[in-house]
Amino acid sequence: MSDVAEYPEIMPIARAPLPALKIFAPATSAKARTAASCSACAMHAFCMPQGLTHAETDRMESLISPSRTIRSGESLYRANDSFQSIYAVRAGSFKTVVMHRDGREQVTGFSLAGNVMGLDGVCSGRHSCDALAIEDSKVCIIPFHLLETMCREVKTLQQHVHRLLGGEIVREATLMMLLGTMSADQRVAAFLLNLSSRLKTRGYSPAEFHLRMTREEIGSYLGMKLETVSRMFSKFQKDGLVDTHGKQIRILDMEGLARV
Repeated sequence: MSDVAEYPEIMPIARAPLPALKIFAPATSAKARTAASCSACAMHAFCMPQGLTHAETDRMESLISPSRTIRSGESLYRANDSFQSIYAVRAGSFKTVVMHRDGREQVTGFSLAGNVMGLDGVCSGRHSCDALAIEDSKVCIIPFHLLETMCREVKTLQQHVHRLLGGEIVREATLMMLLGTMSADQRVAAFLLNLSSRLKTRGYSPAEFHLRMTREEIGSYLGMKLETVSRMFSKFQKDGLVDTHGKQIRILDMEGLARV
Protein backbone atom coordinates (compact mmCIF):
# COMPACT_ATOMS: atom_id res chain seq x y z
CA MET A 1 0.00 0.00 0.00
CA SER A 2 1.97 2.96 -1.27
CA ASP A 3 2.17 6.10 0.92
CA VAL A 4 2.37 8.64 -1.85
CA ALA A 5 0.09 9.95 -4.59
CA GLU A 6 1.28 8.37 -7.80
CA TYR A 7 0.47 8.06 -11.47
CA PRO A 8 2.35 4.87 -12.36
CA GLU A 9 1.06 4.37 -15.87
CA ILE A 10 3.96 2.41 -17.30
CA MET A 11 5.74 -0.89 -17.50
CA PRO A 12 9.55 -0.58 -17.42
CA ILE A 13 11.49 -2.16 -20.25
CA ALA A 14 15.07 -1.50 -19.21
CA ARG A 15 15.18 -4.43 -16.80
CA ALA A 16 13.39 -7.73 -16.31
CA PRO A 17 9.68 -7.31 -15.48
CA LEU A 18 8.52 -7.63 -11.91
CA PRO A 19 7.56 -11.21 -11.07
CA ALA A 20 3.89 -12.12 -11.11
CA LEU A 21 3.11 -14.94 -8.71
CA LYS A 22 0.54 -17.47 -9.94
CA ILE A 23 -1.76 -17.92 -6.97
CA PHE A 24 -5.43 -18.73 -7.45
CA ALA A 25 -6.55 -20.46 -4.22
CA PRO A 26 -5.83 -20.03 -0.50
CA ALA A 27 -2.36 -21.23 0.40
CA THR A 28 -2.40 -24.45 2.37
CA SER A 29 1.15 -25.83 2.27
CA ALA A 30 4.16 -24.15 3.84
CA LYS A 31 5.61 -23.65 0.39
CA ALA A 32 2.40 -22.02 -0.85
CA ARG A 33 2.18 -19.77 2.21
CA THR A 34 5.74 -18.58 1.59
CA ALA A 35 4.96 -17.81 -2.05
CA ALA A 36 1.82 -15.86 -1.06
CA SER A 37 3.44 -13.90 1.76
CA CYS A 38 4.03 -10.18 1.47
CA SER A 39 7.69 -10.63 2.37
CA ALA A 40 8.15 -12.78 -0.75
CA CYS A 41 6.52 -10.19 -3.03
CA ALA A 42 8.60 -7.79 -5.12
CA MET A 43 6.20 -4.98 -4.15
CA HIS A 44 6.65 -5.46 -0.40
CA ALA A 45 8.54 -2.20 0.09
CA PHE A 46 5.80 -0.22 -1.67
CA CYS A 47 2.73 -1.89 -0.14
CA MET A 48 3.49 -2.68 3.50
CA PRO A 49 3.96 -0.02 6.18
CA GLN A 50 7.43 0.21 7.64
CA GLY A 51 8.04 -0.42 11.32
CA LEU A 52 5.70 -3.34 11.96
CA THR A 53 6.90 -5.99 14.37
CA HIS A 54 7.26 -9.57 13.16
CA ALA A 55 3.99 -10.50 14.89
CA GLU A 56 2.18 -7.51 13.38
CA THR A 57 3.50 -8.38 9.93
CA ASP A 58 2.23 -11.94 10.29
CA ARG A 59 -1.15 -10.64 11.40
CA MET A 60 -1.29 -8.21 8.49
CA GLU A 61 -0.48 -10.99 6.04
CA SER A 62 -3.23 -13.14 7.53
CA LEU A 63 -5.79 -10.47 6.53
CA ILE A 64 -4.76 -10.47 2.89
CA SER A 65 -6.36 -12.93 0.49
CA PRO A 66 -4.13 -14.68 -2.07
CA SER A 67 -3.77 -12.76 -5.31
CA ARG A 68 -6.61 -12.71 -7.80
CA THR A 69 -6.06 -12.53 -11.55
CA ILE A 70 -7.91 -9.86 -13.55
CA ARG A 71 -7.66 -10.32 -17.32
CA SER A 72 -7.06 -7.44 -19.70
CA GLY A 73 -10.27 -5.46 -20.17
CA GLU A 74 -12.03 -7.03 -17.17
CA SER A 75 -13.20 -5.00 -14.19
CA LEU A 76 -11.88 -5.24 -10.65
CA TYR A 77 -14.96 -3.33 -9.47
CA ARG A 78 -17.63 -1.12 -11.00
CA ALA A 79 -19.17 2.20 -10.04
CA ASN A 80 -21.91 1.75 -7.40
CA ASP A 81 -20.58 -1.67 -6.37
CA SER A 82 -20.72 -2.15 -2.60
CA PHE A 83 -17.39 -1.27 -0.96
CA GLN A 84 -15.95 -4.28 0.83
CA SER A 85 -12.19 -4.35 0.26
CA ILE A 86 -9.20 -2.43 -0.96
CA TYR A 87 -6.79 -3.96 -3.45
CA ALA A 88 -2.99 -3.90 -3.63
CA VAL A 89 -1.81 -4.27 -7.21
CA ARG A 90 0.73 -7.09 -7.23
CA ALA A 91 1.44 -7.12 -10.97
CA GLY A 92 0.06 -5.47 -14.09
CA SER A 93 -1.78 -2.17 -14.43
CA PHE A 94 -5.26 -0.66 -14.20
CA LYS A 95 -7.14 2.46 -15.18
CA THR A 96 -9.98 4.02 -13.22
CA VAL A 97 -12.77 5.62 -15.25
CA VAL A 98 -16.08 7.40 -14.75
CA MET A 99 -18.81 7.36 -17.37
CA HIS A 100 -20.53 10.53 -18.56
CA ARG A 101 -24.26 10.48 -19.15
CA ASP A 102 -23.70 10.47 -22.90
CA GLY A 103 -21.62 7.31 -22.61
CA ARG A 104 -18.20 8.92 -22.89
CA GLU A 105 -15.44 7.46 -20.73
CA GLN A 106 -13.26 9.75 -18.58
CA VAL A 107 -10.00 8.25 -17.30
CA THR A 108 -9.32 9.49 -13.77
CA GLY A 109 -6.14 7.60 -12.94
CA PHE A 110 -3.74 4.75 -13.61
CA SER A 111 -2.38 2.21 -11.13
CA LEU A 112 0.57 -0.17 -11.37
CA ALA A 113 2.20 -2.69 -9.04
CA GLY A 114 2.58 -1.28 -5.55
CA ASN A 115 -0.50 0.95 -5.71
CA VAL A 116 -3.65 0.50 -3.64
CA MET A 117 -7.06 0.72 -5.31
CA GLY A 118 -10.60 0.98 -4.01
CA LEU A 119 -10.19 3.81 -1.50
CA ASP A 120 -12.86 5.77 -3.39
CA GLY A 121 -15.45 3.58 -1.66
CA VAL A 122 -14.51 4.53 1.91
CA CYS A 123 -16.64 7.69 1.93
CA SER A 124 -20.04 6.43 0.80
CA GLY A 125 -19.70 2.67 1.09
CA ARG A 126 -19.92 2.32 -2.71
CA HIS A 127 -17.31 2.68 -5.42
CA SER A 128 -17.49 5.88 -7.45
CA CYS A 129 -15.69 4.63 -10.57
CA ASP A 130 -14.86 1.56 -12.65
CA ALA A 131 -11.43 -0.09 -12.27
CA LEU A 132 -10.39 -1.89 -15.46
CA ALA A 133 -7.27 -3.95 -16.13
CA ILE A 134 -5.12 -2.51 -18.93
CA GLU A 135 -3.29 -5.85 -19.14
CA ASP A 136 -3.47 -9.21 -17.36
CA SER A 137 -2.95 -8.21 -13.74
CA LYS A 138 -2.98 -9.52 -10.18
CA VAL A 139 -4.27 -7.92 -6.99
CA CYS A 140 -4.17 -8.87 -3.32
CA ILE A 141 -7.53 -8.37 -1.59
CA ILE A 142 -7.65 -6.70 1.83
CA PRO A 143 -11.09 -6.74 3.56
CA PHE A 144 -11.49 -3.21 4.85
CA HIS A 145 -13.42 -4.06 8.04
CA LEU A 146 -10.57 -6.33 9.16
CA LEU A 147 -8.03 -3.65 8.28
CA GLU A 148 -9.97 -1.09 10.35
CA THR A 149 -9.97 -3.40 13.36
CA MET A 150 -6.22 -3.86 13.17
CA CYS A 151 -5.73 -0.11 12.66
CA ARG A 152 -7.37 0.55 16.02
CA GLU A 153 -4.76 -1.65 17.67
CA VAL A 154 -1.63 -0.91 15.62
CA LYS A 155 -0.78 2.78 15.37
CA THR A 156 1.82 2.27 12.63
CA LEU A 157 -0.79 0.71 10.37
CA GLN A 158 -3.35 3.38 11.23
CA GLN A 159 -0.89 6.11 10.23
CA HIS A 160 -0.17 4.26 7.00
CA VAL A 161 -3.85 4.13 6.06
CA HIS A 162 -4.18 7.84 6.90
CA ARG A 163 -1.28 8.56 4.54
CA LEU A 164 -2.99 6.53 1.82
CA LEU A 165 -6.19 8.54 2.21
CA GLY A 166 -4.21 11.78 2.30
CA GLY A 167 -2.42 10.70 -0.85
CA GLU A 168 -5.79 10.37 -2.61
CA ILE A 169 -6.58 13.99 -1.71
CA VAL A 170 -3.22 15.15 -3.08
CA ARG A 171 -3.74 13.13 -6.26
CA GLU A 172 -7.14 14.69 -6.87
CA ALA A 173 -5.78 18.20 -6.23
CA THR A 174 -2.84 17.59 -8.56
CA LEU A 175 -5.15 16.40 -11.32
CA MET A 176 -7.34 19.49 -10.90
CA MET A 177 -4.27 21.73 -11.23
CA LEU A 178 -3.11 19.76 -14.26
CA LEU A 179 -6.43 20.15 -16.03
CA GLY A 180 -7.20 23.66 -14.89
CA THR A 181 -3.96 25.63 -15.21
CA MET A 182 -1.55 23.89 -17.60
CA SER A 183 -1.27 24.16 -21.37
CA ALA A 184 -1.27 21.04 -23.58
CA ASP A 185 2.52 20.78 -23.79
CA GLN A 186 2.86 21.31 -20.03
CA ARG A 187 0.35 18.54 -19.31
CA VAL A 188 2.15 15.99 -21.47
CA ALA A 189 5.56 17.03 -20.10
CA ALA A 190 4.31 16.71 -16.51
CA PHE A 191 2.85 13.31 -17.36
CA LEU A 192 6.16 12.01 -18.73
CA LEU A 193 8.21 13.45 -15.89
CA ASN A 194 5.94 11.80 -13.37
CA LEU A 195 6.41 8.44 -15.06
CA SER A 196 10.15 8.97 -15.04
CA SER A 197 10.09 9.75 -11.32
CA ARG A 198 8.04 6.67 -10.49
CA LEU A 199 10.41 4.42 -12.45
CA LYS A 200 13.42 5.86 -10.69
CA THR A 201 12.02 5.12 -7.23
CA ARG A 202 11.48 1.51 -8.30
CA GLY A 203 15.07 1.15 -9.46
CA TYR A 204 14.36 1.17 -13.19
CA SER A 205 15.64 3.47 -15.89
CA PRO A 206 13.98 6.89 -15.56
CA ALA A 207 14.66 7.64 -19.23
CA GLU A 208 13.24 4.67 -21.12
CA PHE A 209 9.92 2.91 -20.64
CA HIS A 210 6.96 1.37 -22.42
CA LEU A 211 3.52 2.89 -21.97
CA ARG A 212 0.76 0.39 -21.28
CA MET A 213 -2.11 2.71 -22.11
CA THR A 214 -3.14 4.17 -25.46
CA ARG A 215 -2.68 7.76 -26.60
CA GLU A 216 -6.46 8.08 -26.40
CA GLU A 217 -6.44 7.04 -22.74
CA ILE A 218 -3.65 9.50 -22.01
CA GLY A 219 -5.72 12.22 -23.67
CA SER A 220 -8.77 11.30 -21.62
CA TYR A 221 -6.73 11.50 -18.44
CA LEU A 222 -5.12 14.82 -19.38
CA GLY A 223 -8.33 16.36 -20.72
CA MET A 224 -7.04 16.49 -24.31
CA LYS A 225 -8.03 15.11 -27.68
CA LEU A 226 -6.10 12.20 -29.16
CA GLU A 227 -4.82 14.43 -31.96
CA THR A 228 -3.43 16.93 -29.45
CA VAL A 229 -1.59 14.25 -27.50
CA SER A 230 -0.03 12.91 -30.71
CA ARG A 231 0.93 16.42 -31.78
CA MET A 232 2.65 17.10 -28.44
CA PHE A 233 4.67 13.87 -28.68
CA SER A 234 5.70 14.84 -32.22
CA LYS A 235 6.64 18.34 -31.06
CA PHE A 236 8.79 17.00 -28.22
CA GLN A 237 10.49 14.62 -30.64
CA LYS A 238 11.17 17.44 -33.09
CA ASP A 239 12.61 19.56 -30.26
CA GLY A 240 14.95 16.73 -29.26
CA LEU A 241 13.31 16.18 -25.87
CA VAL A 242 12.05 12.63 -26.41
CA ASP A 243 12.33 9.80 -28.89
CA THR A 244 9.12 7.83 -29.45
CA HIS A 245 8.47 4.60 -31.33
CA GLY A 246 4.85 3.61 -30.76
CA LYS A 247 4.45 3.13 -27.03
CA GLN A 248 8.19 3.02 -26.39
CA ILE A 249 9.41 6.30 -24.90
CA ARG A 250 12.98 7.50 -24.43
CA ILE A 251 13.58 10.84 -22.70
CA LEU A 252 16.58 12.50 -24.33
CA ASP A 253 16.62 15.82 -22.44
CA MET A 254 15.21 15.58 -18.92
CA GLU A 255 16.08 19.20 -18.05
CA GLY A 256 14.55 20.46 -21.26
CA LEU A 257 11.35 18.56 -20.55
CA ALA A 258 11.28 20.02 -17.05
CA ARG A 259 11.64 23.55 -18.48
CA VAL A 260 8.48 22.95 -20.51
